[in-house]
Amino acid sequence: MIINGKKIAEDIVFKLQFLEKPQKSLAAILVGKNSQSESFLKQKEKIANQLGIKFILLRLSEEISEFEIIKELEKLNKDDSVGGIILQLPLPEKFKKENIISSISPLKDIDALTEESRKIINPLVVEVVNDILAYLNISITDRVLAVVGRGFLIGAPLLDFFKNKFLKMIAMNSKSDINLIKDADIIISGTGKAGLIKTDILKNNAVVIDFGYSLVNGKLKGDFLEDGDLKNISYTPTPGGTGPILVAEIYKNFYKLNKNPA
Repeated sequence: MIINGKKIAEDIVFKLQFLEKPQKSLAAILVGKNSQSESFLKQKEKIANQLGIKFILLRLSEEISEFEIIKELEKLNKDDSVGGIILQLPLPEKFKKENIISSISPLKDIDALTEESRKIINPLVVEVVNDILAYLNISITDRVLAVVGRGFLIGAPLLDFFKNKFLKMIAMNSKSDINLIKDADIIISGTGKAGLIKTDILKNNAVVIDFGYSLVNGKLKGDFLEDGDLKNISYTPTPGGTGPILVAEIYKNFYKLNKNPA
C-alpha cells in the first residue's frame, strides 16, 4: 500500500481553511543557494497563498556573517506582524546552526527546533508520523518501532517524543546493522542514503515512513527502495510521501502559535 502523502496534506489544509485565519505573516530565511531548499520553499509559499497567509522570503548571501543572520532573526522576533519564522535548513557548512537556531523566539519557531519551542508545539516530523499512523489507524502500544538515523531534524526528535510509547524502540545510527529492522513493525528513516532499506529485510505488513531524500541521476530518491515485493508493505513514496505532509504541518503549527488550534 502506498501511503498518499498528498492526500493527507490536502486534508490538513482543507480543515485549516475553516479556522479563523491568523492576521500575521510567515517569514522564511534562506541563506546561500540550494536547489532543494528553493523547491521546498516554493511548496511552502504555495500553501500560504492557498490559505491567504502572507509569506515573506528573506534571501541572505552565503557571505553574510553568523552575527548578521542572528540580527535578522531578532528583527523578525520583535516584529508583531510576523507570526512565525522558518529558518530553511540545511545552512551552509561554515555556520554553527545551534547558535542561529537558538536565536529564534520559541513563540515563532514553526519547526520547533529547540527544547523551549517543543514545550509549545511538536516538531513537524512528530506530527507527520502521527498523521500517518492515524491515516493507517494503527495503535502503537503493541508495536516495535525502528528509527534509522539519529539526525537533528528527524531521528533525534522522534526518539525523544516516542520514548516508552511503543512496545519496543530500536534506535539506529550509521554503524548499526540494517538487518535490525527485520523485527520492526514500523520503520522511520531519515538518512538521505538512497535505497538503504530494501523490501527483502522487512517483515510482512511493515510500515515504512521515509523522510530521507537524495538526488540520484537527477531524480529524487528516498531511503526506501521502492522495488521488489511491495504487496505486504505500506510505505511513503519519494516524492509525494512525507514531504507534502511536512509542508501542511508547518501551517498547523502556524495556526497553533497564533492561538487558533488546528
